[in-house]
Amino acid sequence: MSAPAHAQRGAAAGGTIAGIQIQGNVRAEPETIRSYLQLKVGEPFDAAAADRSLKALFATGLFSDVVIEMQGSTLVVKVTENPIINRVVFEGNKKIDDDKLRDEVQSKPRQVYTRARVQADVDRILTIYRRGGRYNASVEPKIIRLEQGRVDLVFEINEGDVTGVKRISFVGNEAFGDGTLRGKIRTTESAWWRFLSSDDRFDPDRLNLDRELLRKFYLSEGYADFRVVSAVAELAPNREGFFITFTISEGERYKFGKIDVTSRFQGLDTDVLQTFLTIAPGDWYDADAVEKSVSNIQEAVGSLGYAFVEVRPNIRRNKDNNTVDVTFDVQEGPRVYVERINITGNTRTLDKVIRREFRLAEGDAFSTAKVRRSQQRLRNLGFFEKVDVSAAPGSSPDKTNLEVQVVEQSTGEISFGAGYSTTAGIVGDIAIKERNLLGKGQEARLGLSLGTLSTSIDLGFTEPYFMDRQISAGFDIFRTSNDRQSVASYSDRSLGFALRAGWAYSEEIRQIVRYTLRQTDIYNVQPWASPLIQQSSGTQVVSELSETILWDTRDVRLNTTKGFLVRNTIAVAGAIGTEQYLRTTADAVYYKSLFEDFVWSIGGSAGLVAPYNGSYIRLNNLFFIGGDTMRGFSVGGIGPRDANTTDSLGGQYYYTGTTELSYPLPLVPKEVGLLGKAFVDVGSLWGVQAQSYAATSVLTSQLMRISTGVGVQWVSPFGPIRIDYAVPLQYESWDKQQAIRFSFGTRF
Repeated sequence: MSAPAHAQRGAAAGGTIAGIQIQGNVRAEPETIRSYLQLKVGEPFDAAAADRSLKALFATGLFSDVVIEMQGSTLVVKVTENPIINRVVFEGNKKIDDDKLRDEVQSKPRQVYTRARVQADVDRILTIYRRGGRYNASVEPKIIRLEQGRVDLVFEINEGDVTGVKRISFVGNEAFGDGTLRGKIRTTESAWWRFLSSDDRFDPDRLNLDRELLRKFYLSEGYADFRVVSAVAELAPNREGFFITFTISEGERYKFGKIDVTSRFQGLDTDVLQTFLTIAPGDWYDADAVEKSVSNIQEAVGSLGYAFVEVRPNIRRNKDNNTVDVTFDVQEGPRVYVERINITGNTRTLDKVIRREFRLAEGDAFSTAKVRRSQQRLRNLGFFEKVDVSAAPGSSPDKTNLEVQVVEQSTGEISFGAGYSTTAGIVGDIAIKERNLLGKGQEARLGLSLGTLSTSIDLGFTEPYFMDRQISAGFDIFRTSNDRQSVASYSDRSLGFALRAGWAYSEEIRQIVRYTLRQTDIYNVQPWASPLIQQSSGTQVVSELSETILWDTRDVRLNTTKGFLVRNTIAVAGAIGTEQYLRTTADAVYYKSLFEDFVWSIGGSAGLVAPYNGSYIRLNNLFFIGGDTMRGFSVGGIGPRDANTTDSLGGQYYYTGTTELSYPLPLVPKEVGLLGKAFVDVGSLWGVQAQSYAATSVLTSQLMRISTGVGVQWVSPFGPIRIDYAVPLQYESWDKQQAIRFSFGTRF
């Protein structure tokens, strides 16, 4: 700065300040400027005080330049004022609108323009673009000078292209290949088919999530000593992509050794608690299974009347034989009660919708496991973008408050769909759905589906807590029509409604009761159709009451890797209406991960339908097997058939079974999402009502049909696409075969 030099010359010239003169100010009052000076009239000139005055004036942000000097015995302060911002303009931005950028910058109209603030705004804008993966973005601020000391501030923005992730590498991995580990983290390498996803854009926060996902994966696979040494992201020299490198230390793989449960509660049978463990000696070590066992024991002990329970898993590694001994120590936890549950952030969702998902209430004994489960239940609702539940001190040491912070997200959606399959033909649909109607947690849906072979329209409503009980209740109104000319020379249409209620016995077991009343019309029956089909022609009214119980432990619904599903449905029709029958179906499927990315599944289904009171079962209430339910055969391809017309007649009894191996395709990167399938299907359908044989020559057999084949599945950005090629190995001569099956569908 030049002020100290001026000060020295002034001091040599005599030094005492006789007067102070302010020059160059337009908007700033002279007295305002004098108030920042540490030099006074009648005092000797002090270079240090002049320097402090200079800094104080610059700190106001009002001036772009300040000079303090002595001219004779007069202290002259020359200022150049910063201009006033007239308006703030953004140019070149297409991906981020003006309003969002305007909210982020600190420079505002009618404020004083300062270079420091503008530079901070430039950094802030660049940060916004980098969050969106645009590390090539550049921002150049410019000013357009106007009259009366005003300027227009213009941010010229070059957004650049999205900076993707060119390569993800792993160093130190021996047990699992790079492809497997890439499938376990959130960040993905850039590829053309990921244009609907943002996971291939570099995000430092996501990198921290990836470290945790890697740790959880290895701990679930037995690597108890695993750690991520480093996660480094390097920007390519051309700034067009990032190279991410994870350096990991796998350590040794452990199995469970000795597993024990100890208790400090008198009279508590630890042998009973052993049955709640999800781990066993000899299994590979799994940290998730240990946590699950802790929750199971804590819930079981709590149900026996022990309010304050703490389960501590004491883990001891045996490095000599690579085993992990686990002792679950059940002891009395601190006597802490929940005083209040405070909820914030829910501007739309009612408090009671959130409170009813909690596994504990105000006044209950505090339980970390129940708090964790409550938080997960809130996240599962899908109403909130973020859910955070934390404990805070209460009014006394034995009381705690639960602070629940939520960030709401949109729960309404409109979806359009399109697809094609060899079963349903070309299909298009539109659905309007609201999952949190009026903030009450209720769900409403209106859907319309139009296809070449079938159409439907349905309206549904669900109240998840009917009469404030843990019972879901709802109704459906529907109208459907199907073209079955290619299968059995007829068409049908139905109009009806259903009432349903469901409740959960546990997180995995659920029961559903449903009442359906529908009117079905079998029409457009061709003159050459089988007499059995002509006999079913006309209008019928079905009044059906059914109950379903299911047990579902699958990890995910699509591309399941472990778990099972068991389901049974029993239905009876005949309280009113024209149809009287009993029907039951049961199905089950089990999934097991064999080794890296290879998943084996086995499943089966069976059912029967039988009339009572001497009634007759019409065609649309029978079973039809083939197509998706028996690959290698067309829809209705197996089972009873009219010998003269070849129409499929349906059957009263059926069973199917399938075993399938899912595996990654060789030479295809895992990120592409292509999976190979190899399968064997078995099944049979039989049973035609005896009185029908008199007028019709029926071909029927209980022979087990067998088919085998291969397929390819791609979970594409447009939805799942699958192609199967199957060859029947055992069949009847009248069965209708179909070697290739194709299905594709999406919602967007």
